[in-house]
Amino acid sequence: MYRNPQEHSAPHRLSDGWNEPDHWPPEKVAAARTIRRLMEFWQIKPSELSGRKHVEPPPPAAPAAPKYRHPTSGETWDGQGHQPDWLKNALLKEGYTVEELRLIAD
Repeated sequence: MYRNPQEHSAPHRLSDGWNEPDHWPPEKVAAARTIRRLMEFWQIKPSELSGRKHVEPPPPAAPAAPKYRHPTSGETWDGQGHQPDWLKNALLKEGYTVEELRLIAD
């Protein structure tokens, strides 16, 4: 029976669930079968061959402890990032010094 190669160009599934494209040369088919036998013998899953190991992401960092607190409003700042408006106002308009707002020594 004549088979049109264009109609049958999709890979066929083998009994073990693997695909072998019809256009592979015999050497490549033999190599793939040898690899499958070795993987079955050593119980290696295809997902283990990706080269990537599953690594749990690190837990999120705990928030930094506050280093500055406004004496009347209780607002705090951990000293990281831009200075908050309350700190700028306390220093420039309310007359506080950095030492008066600091909770801990650096």
